[in-house]
Amino acid sequence: MADDIDMAALEAAQAPQPFDPVRMVLDGLAAIGTIWTFGLMLLICADVIGRSFLNAPITGVAEIAAHSVVAIVFLQIGATIHHRRMTRADFLIDRLVRRMPRLGRGIEMMFHLTGAAVMAFVAQAAWPGLETALARGEFFGVQGLFTVPTWPFRALIILGGAAGAIAYLALFVHDMRRPGGAAKG
Repeated sequence: MADDIDMAALEAAQAPQPFDPVRMVLDGLAAIGTIWTFGLMLLICADVIGRSFLNAPITGVAEIAAHSVVAIVFLQIGATIHHRRMTRADFLIDRLVRRMPRLGRGIEMMFHLTGAAVMAFVAQAAWPGLETALARGEFFGVQGLFTVPTWPFRALIILGGAAGAIAYLALFVHDMRRPGGAAKG
């Protein structure tokens, strides 16, 4: 079955991408999120095995998992945006780009600018929570049993919001430089 794969066709289909430091940073954050996901999966499996077979659950797994999901999403959102995989109404935009390229491109540009503004607002809205968490020494968990400070998770929300805004702005700049309609890849 492995003989059926035409490696030359696969390599030819993936055109080399030019050096893009924004993409590299966003992909790096997404990679951290992926590694975190794998570690979280191992932790949950270890907890299930400990609970089921050893009668020894791992303390704090539920709290860690709950906060980790948010952190992972914000670590990966910038790369998702930059690789144009954020959910949107492609059926409408693609049709407009084909039939009325200027209008389609204009809508695409407004989408990028609106997305950048929304992501910047997310980062800005999370800032007071980070300051409060640092000032008060906030934590989650049960004191004396298991606690984790909240500020790193709040900081990742700010980082992810900023990364998302930068990703949208990079797409805006890329599409502004592109002759014709907005890019799809």
